Amino acid sequence: MNTIIVANGNIRAGEALKQTVATAHEHGAYVIAADGGAGHALALALQPDLVVGDLDSIAAPALQQLEAQGVRIERFPSEKDETDLELALLEAVARGATQVRIIGAIGDRLDQSLAAIYLLSLSQLRATDVQLIDGDQSTWLIQPGHHAIPGEVGDTVSLIPFNGDAGGITTTGLQYPLRNEMLSTGPARGISNVIVAEEAAVDLASGQLLVIHTIGQAK
Repeated sequence: MNTIIVANGNIRAGEALKQTVATAHEHGAYVIAADGGAGHALALALQPDLVVGDLDSIAAPALQQLEAQGVRIERFPSEKDETDLELALLEAVARGATQVRIIGAIGDRLDQSLAAIYLLSLSQLRATDVQLIDGDQSTWLIQPGHHAIPGEVGDTVSLIPFNGDAGGITTTGLQYPLRNEMLSTGPARGISNVIVAEEAAVDLASGQLLVIHTIGQAK
Protein backbone atom coordinates (compact mmCIF):
# COMPACT_ATOMS: atom_id res chain seq x y z
CA MET A 1 0.00 0.00 0.00
CA ASN A 2 1.32 3.43 -0.96
CA THR A 3 0.97 6.00 1.80
CA ILE A 4 1.50 9.74 2.03
CA ILE A 5 2.19 11.28 5.42
CA VAL A 6 1.74 15.03 5.71
CA ALA A 7 3.47 16.62 8.69
CA ASN A 8 3.19 20.15 10.04
CA GLY A 9 6.56 21.52 8.90
CA ASN A 10 7.19 23.76 5.92
CA ILE A 11 5.86 22.89 2.48
CA ARG A 12 8.43 24.04 -0.07
CA ALA A 13 7.45 24.07 -3.71
CA GLY A 14 9.66 21.97 -5.95
CA GLU A 15 9.70 19.21 -8.52
CA ALA A 16 10.02 16.37 -6.00
CA LEU A 17 6.98 17.64 -4.10
CA LYS A 18 5.07 18.14 -7.35
CA GLN A 19 5.80 14.60 -8.52
CA THR A 20 4.90 13.09 -5.15
CA VAL A 21 1.55 14.85 -4.96
CA ALA A 22 0.73 14.02 -8.59
CA THR A 23 1.52 10.33 -8.01
CA ALA A 24 -0.65 10.31 -4.89
CA HIS A 25 -3.56 11.79 -6.84
CA GLU A 26 -3.08 9.39 -9.74
CA HIS A 27 -2.81 6.20 -7.69
CA GLY A 28 -5.06 7.06 -4.78
CA ALA A 29 -2.51 6.87 -1.98
CA TYR A 30 -3.64 6.44 1.61
CA VAL A 31 -3.15 9.81 3.31
CA ILE A 32 -2.23 10.19 6.97
CA ALA A 33 -2.06 13.70 8.41
CA ALA A 34 0.13 14.24 11.46
CA ASP A 35 -1.82 16.80 13.49
CA GLY A 36 -1.49 20.23 11.84
CA GLY A 37 -0.31 18.55 8.67
CA ALA A 38 -4.01 18.12 7.95
CA GLY A 39 -4.16 21.75 6.87
CA HIS A 40 -1.26 21.23 4.46
CA ALA A 41 -2.91 18.08 3.12
CA LEU A 42 -6.16 19.90 2.39
CA ALA A 43 -4.25 22.74 0.70
CA LEU A 44 -2.58 20.18 -1.57
CA ALA A 45 -5.92 18.50 -2.34
CA LEU A 46 -4.76 15.40 -0.48
CA GLN A 47 -7.84 14.26 1.39
CA PRO A 48 -6.75 12.72 4.72
CA ASP A 49 -7.95 9.21 5.45
CA LEU A 50 -6.61 9.44 8.99
CA VAL A 51 -5.42 12.16 11.35
CA VAL A 52 -3.13 11.27 14.26
CA GLY A 53 -1.51 13.33 17.01
CA ASP A 54 -2.29 15.35 20.09
CA LEU A 55 -4.21 17.85 17.94
CA ASP A 56 -2.46 20.89 19.37
CA SER A 57 -1.55 22.37 15.99
CA ILE A 58 -4.45 21.52 13.69
CA ALA A 59 -6.65 24.53 12.96
CA ALA A 60 -10.16 24.27 14.39
CA PRO A 61 -11.91 24.78 11.01
CA ALA A 62 -9.85 22.00 9.43
CA LEU A 63 -10.59 19.64 12.32
CA GLN A 64 -14.30 20.44 12.13
CA GLN A 65 -14.31 19.87 8.37
CA LEU A 66 -12.63 16.49 8.67
CA GLU A 67 -14.85 15.38 11.54
CA ALA A 68 -17.92 16.35 9.50
CA GLN A 69 -16.59 14.24 6.63
CA GLY A 70 -16.23 11.24 8.91
CA VAL A 71 -12.44 11.12 8.70
CA ARG A 72 -10.94 8.92 11.39
CA ILE A 73 -9.24 10.98 14.11
CA GLU A 74 -6.83 9.33 16.56
CA ARG A 75 -6.07 11.70 19.41
CA PHE A 76 -3.09 11.14 21.70
CA PRO A 77 -2.10 12.82 24.98
CA SER A 78 0.07 15.91 24.62
CA GLU A 79 2.57 14.38 27.07
CA LYS A 80 3.86 11.44 25.06
CA ASP A 81 7.19 9.91 24.05
CA GLU A 82 6.59 10.02 20.28
CA THR A 83 6.27 12.96 17.92
CA ASP A 84 3.12 13.15 15.84
CA LEU A 85 5.16 12.18 12.78
CA GLU A 86 6.47 9.07 14.53
CA LEU A 87 2.92 8.08 15.44
CA ALA A 88 1.91 8.54 11.80
CA LEU A 89 4.80 6.37 10.59
CA LEU A 90 4.01 3.58 13.04
CA GLU A 91 0.37 3.73 11.99
CA ALA A 92 1.36 3.48 8.33
CA VAL A 93 3.46 0.38 9.00
CA ALA A 94 0.69 -1.18 11.08
CA ARG A 95 -1.66 -0.71 8.12
CA GLY A 96 0.71 -2.55 5.80
CA ALA A 97 2.34 0.35 3.97
CA THR A 98 5.07 -0.79 1.58
CA GLN A 99 5.94 2.71 0.36
CA VAL A 100 5.74 5.91 2.39
CA ARG A 101 6.41 9.44 1.22
CA ILE A 102 6.58 12.11 3.92
CA ILE A 103 6.03 15.77 3.14
CA GLY A 104 6.13 18.70 5.54
CA ALA A 105 8.66 17.04 7.86
CA ILE A 106 11.34 19.72 7.49
CA GLY A 107 10.56 23.00 9.21
CA ASP A 108 11.93 25.99 11.10
CA ARG A 109 12.83 23.97 14.21
CA LEU A 110 16.16 22.20 13.77
CA ASP A 111 15.37 19.72 16.55
CA GLN A 112 12.14 18.65 14.87
CA SER A 113 13.81 18.40 11.46
CA LEU A 114 16.68 16.27 12.79
CA ALA A 115 14.25 14.06 14.69
CA ALA A 116 12.28 13.54 11.47
CA ILE A 117 15.42 12.44 9.63
CA TYR A 118 16.41 10.06 12.42
CA LEU A 119 12.97 8.44 12.25
CA LEU A 120 14.16 6.89 8.99
CA SER A 121 16.29 4.54 11.10
CA LEU A 122 13.36 3.09 13.05
CA SER A 123 13.65 -0.69 13.07
CA GLN A 124 9.96 -0.94 12.17
CA LEU A 125 10.71 0.71 8.80
CA ARG A 126 13.42 -1.69 7.62
CA ALA A 127 11.08 -3.43 5.16
CA THR A 128 9.37 -0.22 4.00
CA ASP A 129 10.43 2.21 1.25
CA VAL A 130 10.36 5.55 3.10
CA GLN A 131 11.43 8.94 1.76
CA LEU A 132 11.27 12.49 3.07
CA ILE A 133 10.19 14.90 0.34
CA ASP A 134 11.08 18.58 0.56
CA GLY A 135 10.94 20.89 -2.45
CA ASP A 136 13.31 19.44 -5.05
CA GLN A 137 14.84 16.96 -2.61
CA SER A 138 14.17 13.36 -1.63
CA THR A 139 15.94 11.79 1.35
CA TRP A 140 16.13 8.11 2.27
CA LEU A 141 18.28 5.69 4.26
CA ILE A 142 20.02 2.67 2.76
CA GLN A 143 21.35 -0.49 4.38
CA PRO A 144 24.18 -2.72 3.08
CA GLY A 145 23.55 -3.94 -0.46
CA HIS A 146 23.25 -2.66 -4.02
CA HIS A 147 21.02 0.37 -4.53
CA ALA A 148 20.06 2.18 -7.73
CA ILE A 149 19.98 5.96 -7.45
CA PRO A 150 17.01 7.25 -9.44
CA GLY A 151 17.44 10.54 -11.23
CA GLU A 152 18.66 12.31 -14.33
CA VAL A 153 22.09 13.38 -15.53
CA GLY A 154 22.95 16.63 -13.76
CA ASP A 155 21.04 15.86 -10.57
CA THR A 156 22.85 16.29 -7.27
CA VAL A 157 23.38 13.35 -4.89
CA SER A 158 24.84 13.47 -1.39
CA LEU A 159 25.86 10.37 0.57
CA ILE A 160 26.12 10.90 4.33
CA PRO A 161 27.18 8.21 6.82
CA PHE A 162 24.44 7.70 9.36
CA ASN A 163 24.61 6.33 12.90
CA GLY A 164 28.36 5.74 12.51
CA ASP A 165 30.87 5.16 9.73
CA ALA A 166 29.84 3.51 6.45
CA GLY A 167 32.32 1.20 4.72
CA GLY A 168 32.93 -0.63 1.49
CA ILE A 169 31.23 2.04 -0.60
CA THR A 170 31.44 1.79 -4.38
CA THR A 171 29.53 4.15 -6.65
CA THR A 172 28.80 4.11 -10.37
CA GLY A 173 27.45 6.87 -12.57
CA LEU A 174 28.60 9.69 -10.29
CA GLN A 175 31.08 12.45 -11.11
CA TYR A 176 33.23 11.77 -8.05
CA PRO A 177 33.40 7.98 -7.69
CA LEU A 178 34.05 5.95 -4.58
CA ARG A 179 35.77 2.59 -4.97
CA ASN A 180 35.41 0.32 -1.95
CA GLU A 181 35.96 3.29 0.34
CA MET A 182 34.75 4.49 3.72
CA LEU A 183 32.79 7.59 4.60
CA SER A 184 33.42 8.52 8.21
CA THR A 185 31.12 10.42 10.52
CA GLY A 186 32.19 14.07 10.59
CA PRO A 187 33.95 14.89 7.29
CA ALA A 188 31.66 16.13 4.52
CA ARG A 189 33.30 14.17 1.72
CA GLY A 190 30.09 12.64 0.34
CA ILE A 191 28.30 15.94 -0.22
CA SER A 192 27.28 17.36 -3.62
CA ASN A 193 28.11 14.60 -6.07
CA VAL A 194 26.53 14.69 -9.53
CA ILE A 195 24.83 12.04 -11.66
CA VAL A 196 26.75 11.75 -14.95
CA ALA A 197 25.25 8.59 -16.46
CA GLU A 198 21.80 7.26 -17.25
CA GLU A 199 22.22 4.68 -14.49
CA ALA A 200 23.73 5.55 -11.12
CA ALA A 201 24.10 3.25 -8.13
CA VAL A 202 25.83 2.74 -4.81
CA ASP A 203 27.04 -0.48 -3.22
CA LEU A 204 27.39 -0.46 0.56
CA ALA A 205 29.17 -3.17 2.56
CA SER A 206 28.62 -1.95 6.11
CA GLY A 207 26.83 0.76 8.04
CA GLN A 208 24.09 3.04 6.79
CA LEU A 209 24.03 5.88 4.29
CA LEU A 210 21.63 8.76 4.08
CA VAL A 211 20.97 9.51 0.41
CA ILE A 212 19.82 13.02 -0.46
CA HIS A 213 18.82 13.43 -4.11
CA THR A 214 18.19 16.89 -5.52
CA ILE A 215 16.46 17.25 -8.88
CA GLY A 216 18.78 19.42 -10.95
CA GLN A 217 21.80 21.27 -9.60
CA ALA A 218 21.59 21.91 -5.87
CA LYS A 219 22.02 25.56 -4.96
